[in-house]
Amino acid sequence: MAWLTLGLLAGCALKSDVKRVETELATFRLQSAQQDSIRASRLQEMLELQQAIMDSLSASVVATQHTISAVRGALSEDLYRIQQQLVQVQELTGQSQQRLSELRTQLENRSQETTADTGAAVTPTNPSAPSADQMYEVSLQQLRRGSVATARMGFQQLLKNYPTSSKAPDAIYFIGESWATEAPDSAARYYEQVVTAYPTSARAPGALYKLGLLAERRRDVPAARAYFSRVARDYPRSDEAALVPDKLRALGQ
Repeated sequence: MAWLTLGLLAGCALKSDVKRVETELATFRLQSAQQDSIRASRLQEMLELQQAIMDSLSASVVATQHTISAVRGALSEDLYRIQQQLVQVQELTGQSQQRLSELRTQLENRSQETTADTGAAVTPTNPSAPSADQMYEVSLQQLRRGSVATARMGFQQLLKNYPTSSKAPDAIYFIGESWATEAPDSAARYYEQVVTAYPTSARAPGALYKLGLLAERRRDVPAARAYFSRVARDYPRSDEAALVPDKLRALGQ
């Protein structure tokens, strides 16, 4: 009887274990299914994100290509315009050289027609010969157009043929201007010549002021201050004198 009871108890225990195992197995399968679903969802999100990135990159590449094409087109147009401007500059330069050559030839003819027994300059008798004013205007136009070397040559020719002309201080001043960017020391020599040789000319205060600017550019503060002070002292009614107070304040005075 005891053995029968034990057998029944053992059978009940075995069925209970089986039931528990089946329940745990079902729970495990459910959890696994849920985790697989979560993984699948995350993978799908990753795939969608990758696709979105690829689409964005493709759109960016297309947009970049369009931008590059547009930039290339704009650059081509700019280069074409620059080439056209260079051609125009070359044509103007050629015309200017030709005009100066004509002026030089006329001056040489005038020299041959005049009498200068003592070697002194005389008044030209050839009515077609260019005057000092004409040479000055032609040279000034070339300077304003950017033909610096041509303008400088014209001013120097004016000084050679008309050393006592009223345009002499203007010519010297603008020769200085032609050197101001590429050779400041050369420019300074011509400005000094204006101030020294033509102190009462209208160009004197401008030349003195330019000397101050050159000194300021090379950071020679004492020299710059001295030049600006001379402008205010010697030419108080000039346009440049009105600029001096600001310059002196900027230099620390």
